[in-house]
Amino acid sequence: MQFFKWLYPGIGIKRWITLCVIGLSLLVVVDLLTVKTIAKSSVMLAAFATAAMIFGIFLIYTSIKNMVKIFVRALMPLNQTGPLVDIVYQSRQSESLLRGPRIVAIGGGTGLSTMLSGMKLFTRNITAIVTVTDTGGSSGRLRDEMDVLPPGDIRNCLVALADTGPLIRDLFQYRFETGEGLKGHSFGNLFITALSMVTGDFEKAIAESSKVLAIRGRVLPSTLEKVTLVGEFMDGTSKEGETNITNERKPLRSIHLKPDDCRACEEAVDAISIADLIVMGPGSLYTSILPNLLIKDIRDAILKSDACKVYICNAMTQPGETTDLSAWGHLKVIIDHTDPRIVDAVFVNKARIPEPLYRRYREAGALPVKLDIDKIREKGYEVVTDEVLKSDGQVRHDAEKIMKSILDYYAKNTKKLKD
Repeated sequence: MQFFKWLYPGIGIKRWITLCVIGLSLLVVVDLLTVKTIAKSSVMLAAFATAAMIFGIFLIYTSIKNMVKIFVRALMPLNQTGPLVDIVYQSRQSESLLRGPRIVAIGGGTGLSTMLSGMKLFTRNITAIVTVTDTGGSSGRLRDEMDVLPPGDIRNCLVALADTGPLIRDLFQYRFETGEGLKGHSFGNLFITALSMVTGDFEKAIAESSKVLAIRGRVLPSTLEKVTLVGEFMDGTSKEGETNITNERKPLRSIHLKPDDCRACEEAVDAISIADLIVMGPGSLYTSILPNLLIKDIRDAILKSDACKVYICNAMTQPGETTDLSAWGHLKVIIDHTDPRIVDAVFVNKARIPEPLYRRYREAGALPVKLDIDKIREKGYEVVTDEVLKSDGQVRHDAEKIMKSILDYYAKNTKKLKD
């Protein structure tokens, strides 16, 4: 009975089965009356038989191709469109990416999402661990009004890893410009918040959003508890809340979490334990990277991990927070807050910034990070360098180039260990 279901209306396979049968019949006829036999009596009949054979092969090829296409369309995700050869190629590429290294990316803000967009070109085995201390904008409002974890950085990471069409990505990033209560909110933030209310679980809401966007990898919050960032400044004052700390634009002495005994997301700890490569940064040193590393479970998991641990240093200083901090200064802040063993290597950019862009950043209080590479090496850390900046109106890292450099370093480092 199952066989007859293939003949149901709407499946679209009957016509191709019929076409295949016709093609096979033509080949059988030509086989019975071979071209050689016919050629003895008539050149015209021989030509006709040859044409019939070619036409039969064409019918069989066309019918089989379209039947395979029906099966592929049914089994592949809905966002896979285009010629069959492209679908198969994309599938094979995906299989190759599944064999890529297991990478854990730690951070927040635009820095992490930028890195993920390049990272997904090399592997699907990605886990992004995202800070949840944001108190500003749409995320901060939802955190206060709806008592949920801030979804903004998580949304950006989901979109960066998305394999879906541009319309869905644009929808998640759409920000309402009018409307009482809606103005300033992004659709993606509202979507994740609504899902967390429906499911009763913020982590599950992220997982379901990941399915909608068909992401390459996973996105996880560093903790599922509501935590607040507390910053202590060089002048002895302190502030609570990420936005309040950033708005002070004063040099920071240290930061800590409140409460300081919050538990890490278990899946995040598990991902770190099996990682081949752990990437920290780029992004705001005090408000994007450190908040994740201050969680004891995450910090301890990184220290226990045999993975290659790379910190990507920012290209520019941040006014107030990291003014005058060199590359070694950035790394020193991390190890002073955590442990010297938390990093194996530091990635720094060597590309020069165009003069007009340099002047604009300098007027805003930001300067290129001084590359005291010898100091970093003197302290026992390896340094990876490359020219990886995109200067298109702002200074940004070229995530694809960075990941290529880091993966080259990882491959060489792995080979040394094996040897």
